[in-house]
Amino acid sequence: MKGVILAGGKGTRLHPLTKTLNKHLLPVGREPMIHNPIRNMVACGVREVLVVTSSSHMGDIVNLLGGGREFGLDLTYKVQDEALGIADALRLAEGFAGADNVLVLLGDNVFENPVDFFVRNYLDGQGGRGARVMLCEVAEPSQFGVAALDEKKVVEIQEKPDRPKSPYAVVGAYLYDPRVWDVIRGLSKSARGEYEITAVNNEYIRLGELEYDFVRGRWMDTGTFESYAIANAWMFERPFPGG
Repeated sequence: MKGVILAGGKGTRLHPLTKTLNKHLLPVGREPMIHNPIRNMVACGVREVLVVTSSSHMGDIVNLLGGGREFGLDLTYKVQDEALGIADALRLAEGFAGADNVLVLLGDNVFENPVDFFVRNYLDGQGGRGARVMLCEVAEPSQFGVAALDEKKVVEIQEKPDRPKSPYAVVGAYLYDPRVWDVIRGLSKSARGEYEITAVNNEYIRLGELEYDFVRGRWMDTGTFESYAIANAWMFERPFPGG
């Protein structure tokens, strides 16, 4: 299995903190934010990891992480020239991942506990076939992609719905088999002008092959000042294992 950390974007909602600094380099607890997905890759036993970021911040991220030796990883880097969505950033990993399964983590999502169970359930329960997403119950699901579920599979994902069918948000951790590259090639831009990861997940739903886990412990998307402050407090209170 290969790993992909998506650490691009402009972080405009966190200006002026991110005016000259990639948001994934902001501190969360005692470490830069991007250390959280890096440590999760280590916890999951993934050793070859591609970091996708923007051209304006590539140098800073490489200076921080280097080749990955500090973490026992082999790190590779690619630049997403335009911010055209999560699926577009993931597209850049096809040559890197090849015929392997891929664990995808968003660099601005902070997990209190390791997500190793997520990978184990995918490999043991699904045999590494299809896709798997992680869900978290949230107070305002209309701000997220929302999953409607049966006992084992996701049956529908609504993108920021006015009337959510469940309280379960799809968070920034995904597992895919190699068919994901064909799925991405078949995407069209959304009304937002982006290639949406929800569209990728919906294709696996159509195939009947999207399963799920729930987050263990706390999770936060750090895209706003409020959520960033909460995640920062959590990580001071209880640092990620290995941090």
